[in-house]
Amino acid sequence: MLSLARTLARPTITRSYAARVAALHTLPDLPYAYNVSFMNSKPIQKVLTVRQALEPYIAKEIMQLHHTKHHQTYVNGLNAAEESYAKADSMKEKIALQAALKFNGGGHINHSLFWKNLAPVDAEGGKLENGPLKSAIERDFGSVEAFKKTFNASTAAIQGSGWGWLGYNPATRRLEIVTTANQDPLISHTPIIGVDIWEHAFYLQYKNVKPDYLNAIWNVINFKEAEKRLLEVGK
Repeated sequence: MLSLARTLARPTITRSYAARVAALHTLPDLPYAYNVSFMNSKPIQKVLTVRQALEPYIAKEIMQLHHTKHHQTYVNGLNAAEESYAKADSMKEKIALQAALKFNGGGHINHSLFWKNLAPVDAEGGKLENGPLKSAIERDFGSVEAFKKTFNASTAAIQGSGWGWLGYNPATRRLEIVTTANQDPLISHTPIIGVDIWEHAFYLQYKNVKPDYLNAIWNVINFKEAEKRLLEVGK
């Protein structure tokens, strides 16, 4: 009888373990390569050139560290926090885990959006064409340049670490610039564009000059992805 009970219980345990493993968060792939190889035409010969995908605006080393180290750390922390939460026996223990869930969960959410926010220059990075997004920016900020200037000033003014956002306010049905501290996700608005202003996102290349980083990143912003998000909230 005991043997039969163990046999019957084993599939339940296996299914429970499989469900937990399936629920684990993972590091998403970048939608572009760290390196881009292409044939550079020369008068005499073709030369294979290797160029970093988002360079010269964001260095390859920054992207690799940011993606594989920093984002991975948030993924690991979120999985650990969720596992501890599932095992917690008391409300006090669950409340104590809220900070870890918010920080690591926010880091995972924000970075997953951030990678899609970017695109190499030769893959439409930095190109804002006429369409719903450009029209909405001009309506709500006066011009694209005025929007970028205001966005950069607000984001550079963040004390410590955080994120600058172009978000859609469902109450006013307008685009607004919002900032969040640390890894707090944007909850009050629908994120359209998010820019990481943590030092790990720029310090190796731009040192402590945030305005240079913010001016440069517009050259690799994926406005098509941003416009797609805007259209989604309008459905």
